Amino acid sequence: MKLSVLTNLYGSKSLDETLRILTGLGIRTVEIGAGGYPGKEHCNPAELLADEAAFKKFVDTFKKYDVEICALACHGNPVHPDPAIAESFDEDFKNAVLLAERLGINTIIGFSGCPGDHGGAKYPNWVTCPWPGDFLEILEWQWGEVLIPYWKKTAAFAAEHGVTRIAFEMHPGFCVYNPETLLKLRAAVGDTIGANLDPSHLIWQGMDPVAVIRELKDMIYHVHAKDTKVDAYNTAKNGVLDTKHYTDELGRAWIFRTVGYGNGETFWRDFVSNLRLCGYDGVLSIEHEDSVMTKDEGLRKAVEFLRGITIFEKKPTSITWA
Repeated sequence: MKLSVLTNLYGSKSLDETLRILTGLGIRTVEIGAGGYPGKEHCNPAELLADEAAFKKFVDTFKKYDVEICALACHGNPVHPDPAIAESFDEDFKNAVLLAERLGINTIIGFSGCPGDHGGAKYPNWVTCPWPGDFLEILEWQWGEVLIPYWKKTAAFAAEHGVTRIAFEMHPGFCVYNPETLLKLRAAVGDTIGANLDPSHLIWQGMDPVAVIRELKDMIYHVHAKDTKVDAYNTAKNGVLDTKHYTDELGRAWIFRTVGYGNGETFWRDFVSNLRLCGYDGVLSIEHEDSVMTKDEGLRKAVEFLRGITIFEKKPTSITWA
């Protein structure tokens, strides 16, 4: 396995300065934001595809620091009910695919998206319960009329251009938010669809990330290293469904934390070991979203913590003592 970082945490800095900071921490593999919510500060696919000199400068910057790109991040909602918003996210995703083809990268990270509740809707409608029966009707319409048709078409486009792995982050607010919904979409669309396994979103929903790893196995195409701290007192009072702002750290049921500050070494050692046991040998890509500490300190602590946890060497081919 390798340690990686999703670079958009340094979106206010240049790509050159960002890579200098990361290599100073010993990071030689990165995940680059290429549209959607992660932004395009370090990588604007449309511009890079249209300008050969800009593309060469982009590639040469990575060569300068001896850093490889493991994946492009293009999280968005391309099935948003507002046609203009959906078109913008769709364009971002397709441009990311075309840039990935040019770079020889086969993995793009994203969200499944979430439609509205009918063709004339204005906002997405995330269905989380089966009653009243209206909700199941919405769900059937979303999947059958919007989500599956969109991703069948888009996965085929991606595969035609060498992107054989679309790694969905299972994220509440979108139609794919747990293993069951990921498997449902994969069954309908094909094995281009897989998981970006981010334990932070699984933890607060009450899932065990290790159980998820064992459920998905070779469908895990990418892994985010991000932690969540569930507040026992606030959860005991109000449950885990929480709409308070992320800056209300004392009032929320849970908050995102730097790895090791939500769950300890035992959790993370088990997490990494089960990834290995289930055949994953890709990256652990640090996504820093800890509001309790600065990005510099949070990233530094994450790298230090994971350096002692990650299994870097290949799995042995024989057991010498057996």
